[in-house]
Amino acid sequence: MNKKHFQKIVKGYTSAPINNLYKPTMKLELGKCEIQIEILKKFHHSANSLHGSVYFKMLDDAAWGAANSYIEDVFLFTYSFNIFLTKPVSKGTIKSIGNVITKSDKKIEAQARLYDYSGDEIGHGSGVFMKSKNLLKDAIGFNETRKQ
Repeated sequence: MNKKHFQKIVKGYTSAPINNLYKPTMKLELGKCEIQIEILKKFHHSANSLHGSVYFKMLDDAAWGAANSYIEDVFLFTYSFNIFLTKPVSKGTIKSIGNVITKSDKKIEAQARLYDYSGDEIGHGSGVFMKSKNLLKDAIGFNETRKQ
């Protein structure tokens, strides 16, 4: 894989409309992805802790990034994903690290771990990602000439 492909994945990911809310950073290499966000109060549930949907997003996104690092033509979609929330957190920067476990022509399995600002694991998960019919070059942020 080439570095330009990884740059396109990062640009496409950070250009996704949902990420205007979270403002994540992404680092990518073949089969591995790291994502960080700063926890804001607006990400809390009513008990003043990070909402589980943010755990899921961070874990799914890191596993997806690791998986999509192998695929240069089409967008991968999450076919299934299981998560375990192991510790509540309410402040600081959280980091998810995703790694590919297995890959075939039809699907890629990846796992991710989520850490709080002190390096303690706060969740983990794994999922299966499959090729979609959507070309990467047509997705937001993946093509320099496409209007956003």
